[in-house]
Amino acid sequence: MIKNADDSETPPISHLPAPYHAPSLLTSWLIGRPLSSADAPHQAIRKRVGLAVFASDALSSTAYATQEILVILAFAGSAAFGLAFPIALAIVVLLGIVTLSYQQTIHAYPNGGGAYTVSRENLGRLASQIAGAALLTDYILTVAVSVSSGVAQIVSAAPEVLALRVPIAVALVAFVMLINLRGVKESGAIFAVPTYFFLVMLFTTVIVGLIRMSAGSLGSVVDPPHLEVTVLHPLTLFLILRAFSNGTTALTGVEAISNGITAFREPRSRNAAVTLLWMAAILGALFLGITALALSIGAVPSEAETVISQLTRTVFNGRGPLYLAAITATTLILIMAANTSFADFPRLSALVAADRMLPRQLAHRGSRLVYTWGIVALAALASLLIIVFQASVTLLLPLYAIGVFLSFTLSQAGMARRWIHIGRTARAEAEFEKSAEGTRLSSITAVGWTWKAVLNGFGAICTGIVMLIFAVTKFTEGAYVILIVIPAMVAAFRMINHHYNDVARRLSLENFGSPPLFSSQKVIIPIHSVHRGSLRALRYAQTLSKDVTAIHVATDDAAAQKIQGAWAKWGEETPLLVIDSPYRELVHPLVDFIDQAATARKPGEVITVVVPQFVPRKPWHNLLHMQTAYWLRQALLHREGVVVVDVPYQVE
Repeated sequence: MIKNADDSETPPISHLPAPYHAPSLLTSWLIGRPLSSADAPHQAIRKRVGLAVFASDALSSTAYATQEILVILAFAGSAAFGLAFPIALAIVVLLGIVTLSYQQTIHAYPNGGGAYTVSRENLGRLASQIAGAALLTDYILTVAVSVSSGVAQIVSAAPEVLALRVPIAVALVAFVMLINLRGVKESGAIFAVPTYFFLVMLFTTVIVGLIRMSAGSLGSVVDPPHLEVTVLHPLTLFLILRAFSNGTTALTGVEAISNGITAFREPRSRNAAVTLLWMAAILGALFLGITALALSIGAVPSEAETVISQLTRTVFNGRGPLYLAAITATTLILIMAANTSFADFPRLSALVAADRMLPRQLAHRGSRLVYTWGIVALAALASLLIIVFQASVTLLLPLYAIGVFLSFTLSQAGMARRWIHIGRTARAEAEFEKSAEGTRLSSITAVGWTWKAVLNGFGAICTGIVMLIFAVTKFTEGAYVILIVIPAMVAAFRMINHHYNDVARRLSLENFGSPPLFSSQKVIIPIHSVHRGSLRALRYAQTLSKDVTAIHVATDDAAAQKIQGAWAKWGEETPLLVIDSPYRELVHPLVDFIDQAATARKPGEVITVVVPQFVPRKPWHNLLHMQTAYWLRQALLHREGVVVVDVPYQVE
């Protein structure tokens, strides 16, 4: 024992390094060797890889955002397609506002967390819960939408696989999950290749298309798909707003970088901010270029062939090598877009779990320094959505953008409030300095934060309006589901948080005093049959107390007589109580007897139930046995004053 300064003694504390156990050959091959905690700094990524990891979702939206605008305008006839470019231009302006707003967030919160962290620190607990629910929902939908859209590209090139699109989509989700289980750095390096391949091919398509359009040699799409609108509607403001809301799916994924700042190398805030600017510039240029070209060639929105497919075969004069390369690149980026969610969902769920609002397993890093539970949970939930909605992008999109723009709005409102608070604090400090010393502060003043508050406030208003437009225009198409899911998730957060807080309160050592002393033990040992395992448990029970009683529940008279004879020989004078069970129940009679013993126990006495359990050589052999010991343990866990002890006997 070690003596403290006040002569009290504390137990000695020592440290022992845990032994390293090499993983199995299959595990190493699938996800790689385990990484030490000391390897964490070396897993940080550069800006070029960060663009592939966190921007693939946003960049991939260029493959379907234009088509989603045209899908709605088609209800007013092909003459309304001319509005697609002004709508796309308005969306790019909104992209610029959101990007500048998130630039401020990245520098203000270098530890990541995005809308969840900003809302928690500036708008309160409820706002952060809403932001967390919206973002988690968005990430799940991102995987389902992006993979389904990638499969749609495959169907465009090979229509014969249409019937297999759901199993193909689920298999692709599993593939992306497996790659992400290998770690952020390794998955980023793998996914960087298709991301940059996509950018090269799409920029090539847009540049060649614009050159041919300027030269007047581009022409129109050959053999376009049939326009799938049977009843035309008047071109109303509501229809235009629906088209605008559909196109705003191009902004999904913009927040991903602000959530994943900690994955970047130092200076991580600067690197993340630069990557965000790269992403916004590339996204805006491609979106406008694709929209302009799609209108020029007369592309038609269709489930049979995507707008991107029509554009590339028109630009490259058919389905030659360049067309196939562009479609392959588009398919890959749409599938890889799911990687953004696999990078961010586990990080955000770990933050929420650390705040005791999700199961704490989600905050645990696996062998490859990634949040394994979060990655697997995301894959399972996204696959379920794909199966339910049959991998249809059109059916999934109405569920998609409400959560995105809700998180945008909360994040920017939180940042605006933060700047206003900082400005007021600076003004108060300046006034204090002036009154105390006759001078005004020259470093930080309220005026210095005004433009930031205005920028974030204006951004919050814009994204809030877009969210309302989306909620109204897409309500009957399925958006109402998200308006139910998000409150349900917030309620779940609160229930989980209440549970963890209640457990923490009950386990707290504050004002605890000292643990209760047990003056004696009454030991009960259930005996199903007399064998080596039960005798070993008996010997162990005898080391605990002299008050040992064996219990046998008799469901068969002949078997009971046989056990009594064996016990007389091997029971070492330990009393055996036989409980007759005419209805052949095993667990309930035992539990009733133990409950009676617990009720009648003396002060300071504890009832210890020693459960013999033989362990078969192979795990699957457990399926051949009744597992009575397991069910007995489960039944006794909630009994006050009862301790359950397992005594395993390994069958060689």
